[in-house]
Amino acid sequence: MVPTQSRPRAALAAGLCLSALLTGAGPLGAQDLAAAPPKEQPAPEAPKVEPAKDIAIKPVDVAPASAPPTAEAARKSREPAPLVYAKVSTDPVPALSPQTFLNTLRAAERYAAFVEAGGWEKVPDSLITLKPGERHPAIPALRHHLTLEGDLPADAPPSDRLDPPLVAAISAFQARHGLPDSGILGRLTINALNIPAETRQKQLAASAARLMGAKFAFGERYVAVNIPSATVEAVENGQVVRRYVAVVGSPDKATPTIETRITDINFNPTWTVPVSVVKNEIIPQMRKNPGYLAKNRIRILGPGGTEVDPTKVDWATEKAANYTLRQDSGLDNSLGQVRIDMPNRFAVYMHDTPAKSLFARSVRFHSHGCVRVGQVKELVGWLLQGVEGPNGPGSTWGPMEIETGIADGERRDIKLPKPVPVAFVYLTGYAGPDGRAQFRDDIYGLDSPKPAPLPAPAAAAPKPTEPAATGSVGARPASPRPVPQAAAAERRNGEAPSTVR
Repeated sequence: MVPTQSRPRAALAAGLCLSALLTGAGPLGAQDLAAAPPKEQPAPEAPKVEPAKDIAIKPVDVAPASAPPTAEAARKSREPAPLVYAKVSTDPVPALSPQTFLNTLRAAERYAAFVEAGGWEKVPDSLITLKPGERHPAIPALRHHLTLEGDLPADAPPSDRLDPPLVAAISAFQARHGLPDSGILGRLTINALNIPAETRQKQLAASAARLMGAKFAFGERYVAVNIPSATVEAVENGQVVRRYVAVVGSPDKATPTIETRITDINFNPTWTVPVSVVKNEIIPQMRKNPGYLAKNRIRILGPGGTEVDPTKVDWATEKAANYTLRQDSGLDNSLGQVRIDMPNRFAVYMHDTPAKSLFARSVRFHSHGCVRVGQVKELVGWLLQGVEGPNGPGSTWGPMEIETGIADGERRDIKLPKPVPVAFVYLTGYAGPDGRAQFRDDIYGLDSPKPAPLPAPAAAAPKPTEPAATGSVGARPASPRPVPQAAAAERRNGEAPSTVR
């Protein structure tokens, strides 16, 4: 479908899936330093002082200081904090549909007209302190911008006041840009408003170019991952029936664009540690802490799958990289409790993760290429609709059956009788049937790729008269290198490939 990005640092090794080990939730224990962007907040107001009132104080029973906590209080103290997920759009229109290419191409042409007409004015930072109902001399320019993009009706009365129609238009603008749709003019909204029309046109044109020639088999049911949005959409009969937050590849370990089919659901998957992690993480840890592998339930396997005693390995060298290191399944496994498998030459897939706190963030580019899915068991339930359940003919895979199938801790592979099409796409700008454009950050820098550096000429080679390549919008990046044979063999054997997660 879409040629994968060519930036040198984003070159993809086979199956660039991030282990939760590397994000602070797994055995490698690295701290997660990526901070979420500031939330859209209005300027702080001085606290109001309320007059004192008469308050009727009811007597209460106070337990003695030495009284032990009740059983109920002790139980609640052991319960994990409730999971929090970043808000996602409830718009039923999918980001990727058979019409997305033409809709996006038309939107690019419309934005080209905006550019030719001079685009829109920047708005000042002083709008951040503006409250509903207040006036500001920059409001007319803001109204003009929002009218051009379709957020404010063309027949809205002119005004220099932040009135209710303008607040609603700001909220619509925020929703199109993946921002909290509060209607408040915060820093992130001002930044998005001040991106030039030329940049927006390039995003649309580049996204359309990446979709050009796609042969994705949509079908009645399919899954689409838009990488810049860090979301997963389950689409049925042309409508998004479920949309989930996701964690996708970081800029230097980018998630590839793929078209394939979901073929299997794996409960309690194991994780095979990639050679790069063995060299860069495991070996240094074992030199400092010989019990590290045992603590994190990682086994060393030699030829034929025979287990090797870690004390028999020379950790002063890199010989450990010649073995297979595999983490047992379980709650702390890098892939969590579920893997959604799909054949592809990059050996990437979707999966659960123990690092669930990342799902609450607005910025979710932390993996090494695979896609972690919030509420992944719900997505699994949708994928398993129509599949015979664990209790034979007539049974189904409902939430209870999925939990029970995972709870026994045993590896279980469920093949889908009818594979579900899935696509990972990179759309920083795209449009729906109403023509209104959606925009997301170009996290991988693919919309305006830099020219490839020219190689040094050989001694006998003639001096080139012009560059070998130039960067331009819509230029197709080179594809990443294919999966090594060893990783492909492991996938055929039903195990997680020896690739970075």
